[in-house]
Amino acid sequence: MKIEITSKNLSSSDYLRDTIEKKLQKLSKYFSNDIVANVMVSAEKDKQKIEATINAGGTIFRAENTADVAYDAIDGVVDKLSSQMSRFKTKLQKRNKDNKGLRFAEIPDYTNEPEEMTVVKRKKMEIIPMNIEEAILQMELIGHSFFVFMNMDTESVNVVYKRKNGDYGLIETVY
Repeated sequence: MKIEITSKNLSSSDYLRDTIEKKLQKLSKYFSNDIVANVMVSAEKDKQKIEATINAGGTIFRAENTADVAYDAIDGVVDKLSSQMSRFKTKLQKRNKDNKGLRFAEIPDYTNEPEEMTVVKRKKMEIIPMNIEEAILQMELIGHSFFVFMNMDTESVNVVYKRKNGDYGLIETVY
């Protein structure tokens, strides 16, 4: 597994980079060598935040953790990623039989009862062409944390969402 580390609002030391790589290498036994883990280290007020995203052939694992010290945050991220892999191991095996990026034999079995994923509500909605600003306004008007719309600039289905820090994010679909 290859690890790419970037920093935002913080200059990360070589020791921190080495620590992050060492801790995330513990997860490399679950993945093939060509998988890339992207890690973002950032400072928010008096806390440090670490976000890790691993794209394993279409299956995305993501965790983030905030702590007073980045070294504590990386421990939380590694624990969350390990827990995700264990908890969803059987579902991932069924969905990714031919995925050479994941090594299922190495992932430990989850000790608790597996969570049943059921849809409890369905909605149908008309996808209306609009720009991003209009979509954000619609989302705010209906009081949701996300909104699905047809982006009239790109002519693709997009999702705008409200982030924890109050900013907005955009998910663009790719065919």
